[in-house]
Amino acid sequence: MRTVTLNNGVEMPILGFGVYQIPPEQTERAVSEALAAGYRSLDTAAAYGNEEAVGRAIRGSGILRRDLFVTTKLWTSDAGEDKARSAFDASLRKLGLDYLDLYLIHQPYGDVYGSWRAMESVHREGLTRAIGVSNFHADRLVDLSDHNEIAPMVNQVETHPFYQRTADQELMRARGVQIESWGPFAEGRNELFTNPMLSEIASTHGKSVAQVVLRWLVQRDVVVIPKSVRAERMAQNIDVFDFELDADQMAAIATLDTGASVFFDHRDPAVVSRLGNVELKA
Repeated sequence: MRTVTLNNGVEMPILGFGVYQIPPEQTERAVSEALAAGYRSLDTAAAYGNEEAVGRAIRGSGILRRDLFVTTKLWTSDAGEDKARSAFDASLRKLGLDYLDLYLIHQPYGDVYGSWRAMESVHREGLTRAIGVSNFHADRLVDLSDHNEIAPMVNQVETHPFYQRTADQELMRARGVQIESWGPFAEGRNELFTNPMLSEIASTHGKSVAQVVLRWLVQRDVVVIPKSVRAERMAQNIDVFDFELDADQMAAIATLDTGASVFFDHRDPAVVSRLGNVELKA
């Protein structure tokens, strides 16, 4: 598996397995199958409600802890220095792990600075190898970076052919922040899986549209965490290292960029209010 090197020297697999929207009762099986397919990077979050199931799959896999890269995230209702530390401890306990590889602020809302102080502390203590953020637009990322001792190592943001984030990626690269994609397939919106251009490129390589999209992200040095509950799709999604898109194909995919989210804008006041006030169930 190809890796990227974060700004503190930690190596992170460029392709991992995400468990967003996988119900807890299906998560253990899905993660077990993903690990059997060769995935070694797992991405979950307190808000997904399936950290315990991810932990069970890890323990049942027989894979050495040092060979895995595990990410989870802090939800907004746990923002603030004291609450964030408690939430981190709770996630670690649910996962059944002694340390995390990456801990992210899930949304750019609430007491972000207090949360970041707690995250800096757990990083210094060696309880997480890296810390970062998710869904931070450029202004919020720069503000957080400029006013704290430790800058984020990762920013996980919506990134797919219809919202390519090239300018954001350039800023992150200049700041030493690794871009990570969520929603790489745009959840199939805009008829992604039947797009004529992507289908033609896929046919050329004897691959699927999903594999072309993942390969396009990998060639852009974007970390990606596709999700599936089907073992055959898991195997297909990780099988993207035996072909390469040429410059013309990369340029063609670039023309699909609309420059806007296909889901929601994290700077929209209504979205800020809605996401910022969701309380996690105990």
